[in-house]
Amino acid sequence: MGSEGKPDLVLDELDEKFAAFQAFRKSDADASNAILGDLGASDDVDRDIVLELSSPAPLGHPDRFTEAHRLVMRALEVLDRNGARGATVRARWLGPLRPIAQFIVGLVTQFIVRRYQATVINDLVNLYARREANCTINDPSLAMLARARIHAERLAPGFRRNPLGVPTFLLGGAIVSSALSALQQFLVSSLESAILRIVVTVVLYGLILSVGWAVLLGSAASRRRIGLTLDGPLQALYQVIGRCGKPPKDQSRVFALIAIILILVSGLVVPLGLLAAWLLGL
Repeated sequence: MGSEGKPDLVLDELDEKFAAFQAFRKSDADASNAILGDLGASDDVDRDIVLELSSPAPLGHPDRFTEAHRLVMRALEVLDRNGARGATVRARWLGPLRPIAQFIVGLVTQFIVRRYQATVINDLVNLYARREANCTINDPSLAMLARARIHAERLAPGFRRNPLGVPTFLLGGAIVSSALSALQQFLVSSLESAILRIVVTVVLYGLILSVGWAVLLGSAASRRRIGLTLDGPLQALYQVIGRCGKPPKDQSRVFALIAIILILVSGLVVPLGLLAAWLLGL
């Protein structure tokens, strides 16, 4: 029991430490570091954890939340309508293959954009629900967060649709299976002829190089469109909410890295493949 007959609650002790940290964190570095050490914090990540825990307000700037939420919802709408549109391919050297390349680039762009839309809306639903649970019953932020959460939940199914726009049964059905079976038979038969081995090697080189190039263009187009449409509004919303980490990132950089690896690998496939074909033909 406390000195006044009140129970000694851990909650009261934490409240005191959090309040002291907030009071000293900008004015007295030694005092704030001492409190952090008392709480078990030892690095910058720990400091961020304590800072977020000791900031009880569900919204950092409640007067701007509705505006920021509306801007992100509008940005998602605009990105959904324009972000997955086929990217322009200006490579004239492709000749008649240019429409095919443009289709592949558009498919990659669409996949990255739609996956990112689904990630953003899922994160917002969860973040709004958590901050809503953080509100007191009389907090004016409660109604704003509840309304924003309902908006996000209603919109979420529309942003979670198939990122490729291709029916699922086609991806795992008879068409893909037949194509792979035919490719396997062709590769097996090509091993019997030195000329076919060379042809297969060159075709494989061109295929890997083309796919890597298309993925690189698609990832660049998706990053540009996401950056133009959603990066600013999403950063503004997270800043207005406050103490909620950073917005999610899209996968364009991952796809670009994969594309670069494919292009580099293709540069090794053709000389090694031609060497193997020559040696097997001896």
